[in-house]
Order: sequence, then C-alpha cells, then structure tokens
Amino acid sequence: MALTFIEKIIANHSGNEVVKPGQIVDIAIDVRVARDFGGPNVVENLINNGLEVDDVSKTFFTFDCYPTTSDPKYATSQQACRMYAREKGIKVYDVNSGIGTHLVIDKGLATPGCTFISTDSHANILGAIGAFGQGMGDQDIAAAWASGKSWFKVPESIKLTFTGKRPANIYAKDVVLNLLNKFGANTLLGCSVELYGDEIEKLTLDERITISSMGTEMGAIIVLIPPTDAIMEYCETRSGRKLEKIEADKDAVYDKELEIDISTFVPMVSRPGHPDDSVSIDEVFETKIDSGFIGSCTNGRIEDMREVARILKGRKTAPGVILKIVPSTDEVWNQCLEEGIIDIFKSAGVLIGNAGCAGCAAGQIGQNGPREVTISTGNRNFAGKQGKGEVYLGSPAEVAASTIAGYITTPDRIPETPAEFKPTGKILEKTVVKSESVEEKPTLIEGKIWLVNEDNIDTDMIFHNRYLTITDINEMGQYTFDNLEGWKDFPKKAEPGDIVITGKNFGAGSSRQQAVDCFKSLGVQIIIAESFGSIYERNAINAAFPILTYDNISELNLQQRDKISIDLETSILTNLETGKSVKINEFSSVQVDIYKKGGLLN
Repeated sequence: MALTFIEKIIANHSGNEVVKPGQIVDIAIDVRVARDFGGPNVVENLINNGLEVDDVSKTFFTFDCYPTTSDPKYATSQQACRMYAREKGIKVYDVNSGIGTHLVIDKGLATPGCTFISTDSHANILGAIGAFGQGMGDQDIAAAWASGKSWFKVPESIKLTFTGKRPANIYAKDVVLNLLNKFGANTLLGCSVELYGDEIEKLTLDERITISSMGTEMGAIIVLIPPTDAIMEYCETRSGRKLEKIEADKDAVYDKELEIDISTFVPMVSRPGHPDDSVSIDEVFETKIDSGFIGSCTNGRIEDMREVARILKGRKTAPGVILKIVPSTDEVWNQCLEEGIIDIFKSAGVLIGNAGCAGCAAGQIGQNGPREVTISTGNRNFAGKQGKGEVYLGSPAEVAASTIAGYITTPDRIPETPAEFKPTGKILEKTVVKSESVEEKPTLIEGKIWLVNEDNIDTDMIFHNRYLTITDINEMGQYTFDNLEGWKDFPKKAEPGDIVITGKNFGAGSSRQQAVDCFKSLGVQIIIAESFGSIYERNAINAAFPILTYDNISELNLQQRDKISIDLETSILTNLETGKSVKINEFSSVQVDIYKKGGLLN
C-alpha cells in the first residue's frame, strides 16, 4: 500500500510495513529533548518513578527559553537539569547555544526521515528538513527518555501543491501568513500537511524553517517539506553521515489535495490577538508602533539577519521606537558578528540579545508593556504572550522597515522622514486616589513584636528582586522576608499592628521601595533596629513609615510576641509585659514633619 510522507516515517519507526490514519502505534524516537522549560518536570518524573534514561546518546537538554538566566527560579530549573545531566552523562546545550529545534538541525542530531520530540510546541519545525517532530508534555518526554518510544496516532495527510510564481516582495513569513488567512487556526487541525511545487523546491532551509515553525498556529500536526538535494547535502554535512532521502509514494492517498496559486499572495501581517487574523499589510498600513522584535524560532536565522541588515544599513530606528533583535543560535550570532551585521544593528539603534527564544518567553527580550504597540516576527501574538501590549506579526523585512518608519509599512514604502510621537494632551490616570485630608498619625504605638535577631538583612532578603514588577502595595505583603532563611512564613504569621525589632544595618542593599512598602502592606506599624541601610532609611522616612534606632535595649528582656509601646514624641520604649522602659534614639525633625503630613509627596 502506498504511503504519505508522515505515514512512511511512522511506519519506518514502528516496525510496520503499513500504517493508516487513526491507527495508534508505538514509534521509536531518534532524538529526545527537554528544554529549560519543562526539563525539571521531566527529571522529576524520571526520579520519582525510578526510571533510567534508555539511550543518553539520543537524549539532550536545550536551554533556550531563559538564556539570560535573569530570574532565580529559571536559574534553579536549569541547574536542576545540569546536575541530572552530569549524573547520567547527558549532553546539555546550555544558555550560550540557542533555540533547541534549530540546534538539532544545525548540529546534525536530527536528519530527514527521523523522529524528534521536545517540550517545545514548535518541535514540528523539523518538517523543514522532512523529519517528524512533535512537542509533548513532560510525562510524555520522561516516558520516551526511559523507553525510547512514544505512542502516536497516525494523522490524516493533506497535500498542498503550489502553482504560479512567488512575487518578489513575498517573504517566507508572508507565505505562512497567507496560508493562515486561507485555512485559519483549525481547518488543518490534527493533520500532516505536505507542501509541493516549483516554488516550494526553491525554498532555502531558513525559509522552510519559517513556514514549518508556524504549522502549530494552523493547528497542523506538522508541515512537511520534502528535502531537496541541497537540504540533504546540508544535513549530511552537519551529521557527518550519508542519509537516505524519504519521500511520499507517488500514488499515496491523501484526505485532501489542494492547489494554491502563490502568485496571488500579498505581504501580510497578523493583527493583535490571533496569528490567524492575518490581513494584507495595507489594511494596517501606517499604524503607529512603539517597538519591533526580530527573532524566535520562526525568524531568527542568518538569512533573516542579512535581510534586516540590508534594510537598516545607513538608517536609524524612528524617534522613540526601539527594535530588539535576537538571533536563533550562537552560530547565527557569530555569523552576524563576522559579517559586520552586528555593527549595522548597533548603528541603527538596535538592542541585541544573546541567542534564544527571547520574546516568546516571559521576561525575555521582546516583551512589551500595556498600551505598547509592537510588530514582531514571532509565531504567536495571543493576548499576554509577548507582554501586555498589542502585537502584530510580520516578516523580518516588514519589522525592520516599520521601526525605521515609526509605523507599519513595507521595505519599499519607508518614508524619508519617520513618524514621531506627539503629545496627546491627555494626563495619565492616577493609580491611587488620595483623600483630600491627611489622617492624624498616632504618636503612641502599641503592638506585639517580632524579634528578628540578625544583622545586615538586605533588601533582597526583605523583598527579593524577582518580585520587583509588583507595584500594587496590596500585593507586596505576601512576599515579605521571602528570601530570609527562617522567616519565609512571616507573611502568614504576621498580624496587623505588629512591630518588628531587628539588628544592625537593616535594609542594606538596593533602593527598592517595595522593601518598605511590603511591611505597610501587612499592617506592620513600625520597625526598630540598631541601624538602617542609608537608602532604606530615606525610603521609610519619605513613605511616612516609622522607623527608630536604639543603642541598647537588653534590659527590657524582650521575648517573642511580647506587647510593647513606643512613644514617638518622647522616644520611650516600654515592655508592657514587664513594665520596664528605656529611651531610644529620637525621631529627627525631618522625620517628624514627613510623618505628620503622611509622606514626602503630600
């Protein structure tokens, strides 16, 4: 029986001569990858279930989501994977390597006709070289690492044959956005899609990667592009071995066979919210933008970088517009360096990141903020995926042109004078509505104490930098002392009206206001310490949050959760459990003034 491309690959890896759509089979997995996203869960599943890795030579970690390791949680995840890899002898492509799906192609790990799985929903990018790639969850990956196999349901196959000649202004991203416009997000759902035609054969590897990468956004299991002799030669060179070309049988039976006239394709962008909401760029022409992003597994290859450099050379990004570029792999990054592309980028005012997924991962280069309008080469623009602003999707050329123009455009319509931002005459709304009058501040404070008997408690111990994006004071309290050993449960134990007594140099470190406000959020009334970090002291005083210092209070014999009083006018500290009192250091005149009026800005 004749087989389609996907059926042939699955048959070759399942021990069956013939497989049919809907049939569930176990297939051998040639390359098994876990990323820094999902990798720790894979490791946990293996350890908790007493499983060993079937074949370490086929098993890899790729750290591509969080290459900057800018968050301690991400660093923790990566280190957990590294430690497991060292124990088991597993190869790690670390944060200096790039996007895993690209690496397995460029390193020759995955080759035409092979099977590949990863904790990456865009593992089907392997269709670019005529291989079967699938993104899977951590349980699936763990099972495949242990057994070398995974069950899979044979999908229906659809054959798309492209006719006509591709217009000169149509990039690979335009091709896939035109397909999204035609098929939407679910017409090809669960299908294996094969592409044929003269223009398809002309596609370079980089262009194939762009198209196959967005098969996920079309709902397809995979977009398979039969490898040409040039693709086979590339893969043989990278893998160092002779490869057999896999092709669909001439008389294979498809669920659907469609012809598509590529000559009718137009430059396209996807409007914010949905990749399949793709329209002619003319429909959004001159939409003002704040930023651009070029990168991701869809468009971070060297051909993309060269085209962007061609457009940017001798030009600058528009006033107030920032362009962020992240190459897909370290190899591409180094090529950009050798070819002078990095210099062109920097001269144009570009922010360049180290290789990785970037904008598609939270906290990485390419994210945007509320009301920010971005044009991006990413594969997804779901609400919140690339930040809290609006994200349009386009080709690298369109993104580069748009950031020079200051609005969405094409390379042939870049204006001589870029658009600029103009004052709107509108004032941003206040985030906090303050009452007209200031409440009278108490000068006698009573409460139960927390004795935190440590010196040099810094602001990272008080309010760690991983929470610095939190600006609502009502949310801050839950993270107080989150990074102070022995006190991580403080927010659960603390009660409104409590008082903190601690040692020397409290609040050393950074200037973050949250390290003061987190106590206010919990209802802590005052902090008393031997001394305070200088910036912390200023922040507390300016926020009208009482802080006082003492020289010696040992005679009070304070015990945890004793009730005390402090008279701010006389600076008398009293242990209400014993009646003993001492005089501590006074409020300064500046502190009194700011405290009474409710803060520096009142």
